[in-house]
Amino acid sequence: MPPPTTTQWLSLVGIIWLQSISGTNTDFPAYSSQLKQLLSISQVQLNNLAFASDAGKLFGWLSGIATNYLPLWLVLLIGSILGMIGYGIQFLFLINKISSLSYWQFFFLTILAGNSICWINTVCYVMSTRNFPSNRQVTLGLSTSYANLSAKIYTNIVEWFFPSSTRRAQGYLLLNSMVPLGVSILTAPLLREVEVEKVKYIKGGFIVIFIITIATGIYAMFGSIEKISTDFSPWVHVSGMGVLLAAPLMIPLINWVRVVLKEKLWWTNSMRERRIYDLSVNEVGVSDRIEIDIKEKEGVVVEKDIEIIKVKEEIGVKLMVQKLDFWLYFFVYMFGATLGLVYLNNLGQIAESRGHSNATSLVSLSSSFGFFGRLMPSLFNYFFSKSRYMVSGVTCIVILMVPTAGAFFLLLNTTNISLYISTAIIGVSTGAISSIAVSMTAELFGTKNFSVNHNVVVANIPIGSFLFGYMAATLYQRARYQGHGKCMGVGCYRKTFIIWGFICSLGTLLAFFLYLRTRKFYLQRQLE
Repeated sequence: MPPPTTTQWLSLVGIIWLQSISGTNTDFPAYSSQLKQLLSISQVQLNNLAFASDAGKLFGWLSGIATNYLPLWLVLLIGSILGMIGYGIQFLFLINKISSLSYWQFFFLTILAGNSICWINTVCYVMSTRNFPSNRQVTLGLSTSYANLSAKIYTNIVEWFFPSSTRRAQGYLLLNSMVPLGVSILTAPLLREVEVEKVKYIKGGFIVIFIITIATGIYAMFGSIEKISTDFSPWVHVSGMGVLLAAPLMIPLINWVRVVLKEKLWWTNSMRERRIYDLSVNEVGVSDRIEIDIKEKEGVVVEKDIEIIKVKEEIGVKLMVQKLDFWLYFFVYMFGATLGLVYLNNLGQIAESRGHSNATSLVSLSSSFGFFGRLMPSLFNYFFSKSRYMVSGVTCIVILMVPTAGAFFLLLNTTNISLYISTAIIGVSTGAISSIAVSMTAELFGTKNFSVNHNVVVANIPIGSFLFGYMAATLYQRARYQGHGKCMGVGCYRKTFIIWGFICSLGTLLAFFLYLRTRKFYLQRQLE
């Protein structure tokens, strides 16, 4: 049985592995164009499939209820099995093992697959909160950043095992159905709750894991650059990513070795024996003495250290939806991160319309930059949270929304470099806003009802996905009919980019208004 601190770090490794494969919906743009051809569907119908994946989040509250009554390993397996059913049946249909599957059956299977992600994410959130009570925000931000690597990981594996471009859609669906189940079975034994207390060496562990995480992101980013990635075979990319994902294991391993060595030294240390004797003379019981010594051997301090989040107000859903701050926050999220997700969902079609031959490189690029976008708030929060120069989450969102709006207008340029730059900017801002929102919901509306409150906030994702995606698909169809064939050229999405740019600009103004309304609270919070 490993020491509690080793179990704590092992659970974080398991969370990272789960998050790195949980984003099965993020690789949709890489095979959406091929799926459109295989199913013989329109652009609007394809957009509906992208919406269906996000619509699964509307039922994410089921996984939250399940964690209150079921062991976490069972909740995890339920989620991975739902994904296996959803994506697996679609895969069997594409390889003609199932003779008949209507479009609407395909649609509801996509909802089921999208909902499976919620179950895996919920387990990760709960485990992070329970096993790292003094660093819950950092742990959540750090682990969720790995979710943005999913598209990159799946793309590398598909390029290795399915080199034929005609089989890419089948390859993605097969991996989406089987990989989460396999990783869930592998990590289930690691996800054990421990009664964690303040640990002496936890800061050093987080520094090491931040270094590993940054190295992973840099590796993924350079591997997404087409001129660099083509110089290496796909198995090199997969092997390198595998090594980096395994690297966090060194932290629990080092911790275990340290505890074992300290235990051996403890038995041979004469000073320790003298101290035990002194304690016993001072009428400390045997059981008390053993407990003190074990705590010291494992590097654990007895005092509890639970992270206290200062909140603006502690309210439930009924009161929250009556607040102006909620609706400002809701639409800021929709006009920022959700709009960015819709762009990324349409990336395959956008690349194809502009004559870009390799949509997978763009998907990998957005995945890598989204990874850094999610990671940066955790880095700043961990190292600079007590600094008086640390800006609030609302301020960060205002700053992020400005270049995002500019990126949509930059897409009106016909060059490939503008496409890459805009995709990178949108990827970073979407990832960062999604990460900031997790802590911002708790800060604005309290921690007691956080899980329900945040599920209501992120309900904007399927709503925005449908509205913005349907608009883009409709404008694409009109441009296609005017061209009497397959829509090619910047004109296919010109009106869409202009409208998206203005919507994001409106979101920036709303974010600034929210900043003005919450500025006093954040200033007081910083001074305390």
